[in-house]
Amino acid sequence: MKPQTPPTARVTERRQWLQSAVAMAACLAAPAWAQGRGSASGRLVVPFAPGGGNDVLARQLSHGLAESFGYNMIVENKPGAGGNLGTEMVVRASAQSETYLLGHTGTVSINPALYKGLKFNAATDLQPVAMFASSALLLVVPSTSPIRSVSELVNALRDKGEAMNYASSGSGSGGHLAGEMLVYMLGAKATHVPYKGTAPSLNDVAGGMVDFSFSVIPAAQALVKAGKLRALAVTSLERHAQLPDVPTVAESGVPALSKFESTLTYGVLAPKGTSPDTVKRLAHDILQVAAQPVFQSKLGVEGAVPLLGDAAAYAQKIQQETSKWAAVIKASGASV
Repeated sequence: MKPQTPPTARVTERRQWLQSAVAMAACLAAPAWAQGRGSASGRLVVPFAPGGGNDVLARQLSHGLAESFGYNMIVENKPGAGGNLGTEMVVRASAQSETYLLGHTGTVSINPALYKGLKFNAATDLQPVAMFASSALLLVVPSTSPIRSVSELVNALRDKGEAMNYASSGSGSGGHLAGEMLVYMLGAKATHVPYKGTAPSLNDVAGGMVDFSFSVIPAAQALVKAGKLRALAVTSLERHAQLPDVPTVAESGVPALSKFESTLTYGVLAPKGTSPDTVKRLAHDILQVAAQPVFQSKLGVEGAVPLLGDAAAYAQKIQQETSKWAAVIKASGASV
């Protein structure tokens, strides 16, 4: 008769078997994870020059992905043509190349209607991955201006028409389109004065050479604190955390502006054909990073706030923004 294995020995053998099974599963799972994710690094294309808000947000996101998940997302700046050069680079990239776009409303939802003759459409030729932030603009006038509220600005626009002018950081910028939306919703007119950058545009507003401007919050807020500009309103539907005493345009009491909203949504997009597993996994990682208090505090420095959503939510947001801005651009005749 074959001798029986003692109970303690059987427990030991079973434990060893379980340990081996767990080790085997881990070995099998690691290559599967790597295959689903792709390589250990990717490329995040920023379609603007280094140092701007888009670049800063991209680098903060890249840092968070590396810190939390060990995923090396290399930021590459590809400026030109209002963001179209970098955007097209990602549109043309292979779905297996781990190349992504730091997208925002301007490049994804405004440019397809604003630029004629583009050979691609970012709103339809890219795959949304996740959105993680939103930023509003600040409506400002010279501190010496008699205009002290949105309603007073509206009265001036209706009285003076094209004699009123507004500055922006350039044709096709968020400030340009916010101004176009304002006059479009009012049925009024104003003259757009494009500059090559935010600083020169705000300097001329502060100097009283231009009547008003919609500007990115950090730059405008600095001049408001210095007493050179007066803040009238923010362009989001809710008040900004850093400017709790500044009303929204929608709060102005002007019926035509009760639904005014002009914000930029930031997110990550991938080339069409990128595998659903890759999109889902990267979206998870991005949203985990974007939910961290440290990351959100850095968003605030750039005048941005968290806006978290997966691929489906981001796709819906892009569709809404594309429809809205196409209508504004068509009605106003805005061009670059």
